[in-house]
Amino acid sequence: MMKKLIVAGVMALGIFNASAQTKIGYISTDELIGVMPEAEKADAELKEYQAALAQQGQDRMKELGIKDSLFVKDSAKLSPSMKEIKRKELIELYQRVQGFQTEAQELYQEEAQKKITPIRAKAMDAIRVVAKENGYTYIFDINAVIVAPPGDDVLSLVKKKLGIKDAAPAAPKK
Repeated sequence: MMKKLIVAGVMALGIFNASAQTKIGYISTDELIGVMPEAEKADAELKEYQAALAQQGQDRMKELGIKDSLFVKDSAKLSPSMKEIKRKELIELYQRVQGFQTEAQELYQEEAQKKITPIRAKAMDAIRVVAKENGYTYIFDINAVIVAPPGDDVLSLVKKKLGIKDAAPAAPKK
């Protein structure tokens, strides 16, 4: 009986000591990803992709405008059945132009997701490595925490792990 009490006491002390050594850290994953060189490159590529989609949309609008002008100009010369065919073509083209706006948004979101997923994974991997190397039990995203015990901001440690230099402090304005 006494042996069981001693073992239980030692186990309780072990649990108490383990919880006393909990090390908590915080990081802004948005800020981290924002300073990663890969994010800057992805952002530039996404802007280029968005511009290409916008140009495609403008080209379609231009095509619609030209065909509409031709229809108005030539409609007096067209037979009633030919007018109906041309009118249906214009309606279909208009619907494709309208549908392209939605499609372009979906294409952009898809492309953005493809670009950000590996960057986010790299950031998370680095955070895990820093946590392990520095003995952190928990690392929370500062943007998702409302109330928490005191902890360390590990952003600089993770930036260092990723080879990202901190920006020099701005010179004070006079």
